[in-house]
Amino acid sequence: MNDHKTDMSEEVEGLDVDEDASFGDYPIDTVLIRNENRTVHDVLRRIEKGTFIMDPDFQRDFIWEENKQSKLIESVLMRIPLPVFYLAENPQGQMIVVDGLQRLSTFQRFVNNELRLKLKHQPELDNKRFSELSPKLQNRLEDCNLILYVIDAKVPAQALLDIFERVNSGLALTRQQMRNCLFTGQATRFLKVEANTLLFKQATGGSLNPQTMRDRELINRFCAFQILGIDKYKGDMDDYLAKALENMNKMEVDELEKLSAMFRTSLSNNIKLFGNHAFRKHVRGQDNRSVINASLWDVMSTGLSHYPEHLVEARLEKLKTTFYELFSTYGFNDSITLGTNQVTRVKYRFLKTKEILKEVFGDYAN
Repeated sequence: MNDHKTDMSEEVEGLDVDEDASFGDYPIDTVLIRNENRTVHDVLRRIEKGTFIMDPDFQRDFIWEENKQSKLIESVLMRIPLPVFYLAENPQGQMIVVDGLQRLSTFQRFVNNELRLKLKHQPELDNKRFSELSPKLQNRLEDCNLILYVIDAKVPAQALLDIFERVNSGLALTRQQMRNCLFTGQATRFLKVEANTLLFKQATGGSLNPQTMRDRELINRFCAFQILGIDKYKGDMDDYLAKALENMNKMEVDELEKLSAMFRTSLSNNIKLFGNHAFRKHVRGQDNRSVINASLWDVMSTGLSHYPEHLVEARLEKLKTTFYELFSTYGFNDSITLGTNQVTRVKYRFLKTKEILKEVFGDYAN
């Protein structure tokens, strides 16, 4: 098991380091956590009913080896106390499992007879499924008391992510993986579908790591700026991306379909415009391909989503010339390189991109 966060800074630039805030940013009374005690049986019943939410992407990519899963079951049967579990309450009253996904998945697999224990030093347990245990041991497992700490739904999104990052005792997760757990629904399904299209992989050169969900993070950024608009951005990228997912989870199907169509139009337009250099800092005629720049992605992905492909093709040369001129200016280059989450720099790069598009296309917008 990997116990450290993967550093993906090599594959994407233009991400501000101040996205990782400290608890000094929050008033002390805003971090509300309550204590609950529930049995394994009760928690598994609530998971089955959908009141406890486990990230489906995590469960499909289950991480613990069966030896480790077996050790957990053995510990419970030996009455060894388990570490606490952390959950986050969402506005609908559901509980999102923040820390303890692997342990709860192990309980779920074993009780559903999907796990056969590997405990050679325990003849009574070795090679046994749950249904093959004695009634006494079955009861001991299901009656095991779990200590749950529940983070209140009123806790701000960024504070929630910071708590998530601090308490997670299993595989260290990226911020987007945390968002994927906390905002599971049609929004996270949208990100997954779009990230797996051939068009997206072509536009990004397949250089975004799907394991860390860096691909979905960029799509999340497109959705945020597209749905919420630049005026709603107040300098907190975590909060902004979370609000976008909250909005998407409430959208109608046809609204999401329109968002998808605009996103794919934008990807095609950016490929037509810059080819392998799409969303990357570069100069005209450059051979080597640089890494994707998230700040450039924001303005180019949203900017070219409003124009049909035939119109972009018709004005391709003028678009290239004006954008290469923009990329060479100190002000724009600075805005996608340093302090990229600062409101003034975000608004500056969006304003300059909008001016270029207006110069090329006039007042046209679909």
